[in-house]
Amino acid sequence: AEIVHAHQMRSPASVLAALTARVRGHHAIATDHGLQGSEWGGVLPRLYDRFLTVSRYSATEIRSPPAKTRIIYGGVDPARYSPEHGAPRDGLLFVGRLTPHKGVDVLIRALPPDAALTIVGSEGHDRDLPERGYPDLLRYLATGRRVRFAGAVDDAALASEYRRAVALVLPSVERTCYGRTVAVSELLGLVALEAMASGTPVIASRVGGIPEIVEDGETGFLVAPGDVSALRQRIETLRDDRALASRMGARARDRVLARWTWAQCAQRCLAAYRELVPA
Repeated sequence: AEIVHAHQMRSPASVLAALTARVRGHHAIATDHGLQGSEWGGVLPRLYDRFLTVSRYSATEIRSPPAKTRIIYGGVDPARYSPEHGAPRDGLLFVGRLTPHKGVDVLIRALPPDAALTIVGSEGHDRDLPERGYPDLLRYLATGRRVRFAGAVDDAALASEYRRAVALVLPSVERTCYGRTVAVSELLGLVALEAMASGTPVIASRVGGIPEIVEDGETGFLVAPGDVSALRQRIETLRDDRALASRMGARARDRVLARWTWAQCAQRCLAAYRELVPA
């Protein structure tokens, strides 16, 4: 291989791949996905010729050298995730693992009494108390509310959920309900892109890389993480003004088609490769 592209900068497999590439005179590239750990006193970043990061936030988080950094973002399949024109929309949607840093407890607390919420995602694998009781906490908070726990669903069912929702809500937090600080917030938010491709606006916390893809007031709304009142207000806005939600959803899909398809992500990768090995 002329280029070795590793995913995770600090994992043993990636470090071994980068060292092997260096020894053989080849190029090493890293895309990091939030793995924490040592930088070996600054030596580790020098092993890689380029850092292809999924957001500007990600580049800041791993402190990649600006001259070596290219932002490739992520992508979405706009054919799989697409709106169904004329189809009715009802309720809110959350997609993600049921772990404390996702802030689903904040969303349930912010839910207006008459609003419906579908929660798609499997339970997390937190082994420490009290975090491992988080799914039970969510069910307790949902008592008496219009909350449906759909669990993990297949791709076709997920696409359908996006099409039917008035809005996707991503209430990620920087500090969990258990008082723990979140070391790495959302690096990008692929589920936000999937919803946007489906013509569904996004209400999200202003954390991590999410503000790079969700435009406040244009393709959705951004709120301070953990702000129950602000989140409820934005939910009520889109619930009560379906014309606004429709306009935001249409703009969201346009943004995806213009910039965030997987084909465009691949082209950004190829452009970075050509900087190292010209065609």
